[in-house]
Amino acid sequence: MRVDGLWRYPVKSLGGERLTAAALTEDGVAGDRLVHVRGDRGPLTGRTRHGLLTIPASTGPDGTPLVAGHRWDSAAADALVAPHGGRLVADAGPARFDVLNLLVATDGAVAHWGADLRRLRPNILIGGVGPREERDWPGHALVIGEAVIGVHSVRGRCVVTSIDPDTGAQDLDVFRRIRTEFGNELCLNCWVIEPGEIRPGDRVGLVPTDETPERVGGWITGAPYQPDNRP
Repeated sequence: MRVDGLWRYPVKSLGGERLTAAALTEDGVAGDRLVHVRGDRGPLTGRTRHGLLTIPASTGPDGTPLVAGHRWDSAAADALVAPHGGRLVADAGPARFDVLNLLVATDGAVAHWGADLRRLRPNILIGGVGPREERDWPGHALVIGEAVIGVHSVRGRCVVTSIDPDTGAQDLDVFRRIRTEFGNELCLNCWVIEPGEIRPGDRVGLVPTDETPERVGGWITGAPYQPDNRP
């Protein structure tokens, strides 16, 4: 097996950026989901604000999240998310991840599903995997160079997968295929056991592990909205 792709999402629910290398830290991919969109009652995501998924986000040379090329804390960036009912807020706390701090996809399962990989919003794509193999991986670890990634569970999917990341248009048949073909579970909830830098093309090993994550669940799944750094 090998690493086939890497992604980071500097702003939660906005577009992702493809990476040529990723630094895996105890907090997942360095620079991932450092900013989110907050409404009056809590975070706003692509589940209810589909248009957010079409707004591009990237990381500046100094590590600052950018929204369509603008610093996340600029008036121009806020103006892009304001029509969706919220404003941009920084929060690097662990609750910003819905389940765990890494999402891993496998090429065989994605090919069997047959839709745009970006709808799944993975951090890592592993190649050389059969369409059903990932379902046997919980309780194991992925070893990529010095990095070790724990596999906790198969991810239950939501309506975000039905949204075209370019247009914001919804196609519920895409979501229905996950329910019918995969029992509504696709990709893997993972976390970093041992940090390290990984790149596309790196070899991937699979080994058993007794390690467990310290925390599971975030604002959206399993815990209330309590940002660590309120403005």
